Amino acid sequence: MSHRRPTVKGSFTLSNPAVRAWLFQILAIVAVVVIAIYLVHNTVTNLNNRGITSGFAFLDRAAGFGIVQHLIDYEQGDTYGRVFLVGLLNTLLVSALCIVFASFLGFFLGLARLSENWLLRKLSTIYIETFRNIPPLLQIFFWYFAVLRNLPGPRQAVNAMDLLFLSNRGLYIPSPQMGEGLLAFAAAVIVAAIISVGLFRFNKAHQIKTGQLRRTWPAALGLIIVLPLMTHWFFGAALHWDIPQLRGFNFQGGMVLIPELAALTIALSVYTSAFIAEIIRSGIQSVPHGQHEAARSLGLPHPVTLRQVIIPQALRVIIPPLTSQYLNIAKNSSLAAAIGYPDMVSLFAGTVLNQTGQAIETIAITMSVYLLISLSISLLMNIYNRRIALIER
Repeated sequence: MSHRRPTVKGSFTLSNPAVRAWLFQILAIVAVVVIAIYLVHNTVTNLNNRGITSGFAFLDRAAGFGIVQHLIDYEQGDTYGRVFLVGLLNTLLVSALCIVFASFLGFFLGLARLSENWLLRKLSTIYIETFRNIPPLLQIFFWYFAVLRNLPGPRQAVNAMDLLFLSNRGLYIPSPQMGEGLLAFAAAVIVAAIISVGLFRFNKAHQIKTGQLRRTWPAALGLIIVLPLMTHWFFGAALHWDIPQLRGFNFQGGMVLIPELAALTIALSVYTSAFIAEIIRSGIQSVPHGQHEAARSLGLPHPVTLRQVIIPQALRVIIPPLTSQYLNIAKNSSLAAAIGYPDMVSLFAGTVLNQTGQAIETIAITMSVYLLISLSISLLMNIYNRRIALIER
């Protein structure tokens, strides 16, 4: 009669689930490493066969092409590394503008969707259902080709007090130039802000101690206005303005908001604001109705109830999906390449790649930049989300 040998718990055999789990994980890691080594070796071999050198030395070579918009000084003889900085700043610019505009517009539309006014509620519903169901690329094409490119030329530009000029070349506005009193002006603004914050905290402590309410904003507003004006009188102007003027077939001087940037900003802001509006609406509706009734029983006006009671509680529901929309804005900004806006994708993964042939390096840099931007946005939003989260004790 045969007897089966009993298995010992913790023995290193395949019948042990823990051993099998570790074995499968080790095999998976080995497979991933082998595949990665094969891909790297295959890529290096193909590059060598085609005579393509790898590495990032190309960043020190002269680019030799112009860029229509650059937030830092740039000339055609500058390096590809400089092109990278120009594209990065242009990407950050359009992302920041769209985040700000989409947030304000989405917040207003979300409140309008809950308004008791029938017309306002229906108009906001039509806006949301229309723009969030049209692909963002088509909206960019609409604003760029159908609207902005059909504006009059520079000689027939729309003129606003000889300061602002709108044409199919873009919006030309006065450009600020540093003046001799800039440092004193900045110091005055910082001092006024510090004093205002201190005054606010002092009045808040006084209200908690005595119950008497003291308004801070009149004194703070006076400080912010008076102190910088005093530095202007004593130290001179902080800024001088370069006014654009029509010379020949285009404007010279000032700053220009090119049509590509305007179309991209408007389209992405309008598109994303429709989603943000629904996030705001759902966040406000998630607050129990008893909170509204409690505020009403205390006699609080509706604006105060919304600002002090409802919105702070709704933010805990709003922030996580709002973070996703901010990430979408940063990633959707890559659609700028479709209309020639000089962002990271258009400049680095487009023009630089075609000129240098460094496909792996340029694509890797571009992907890393977008990954870093997204992670930075997520980090900042998560920090804010933790600050407003409810803490159970």
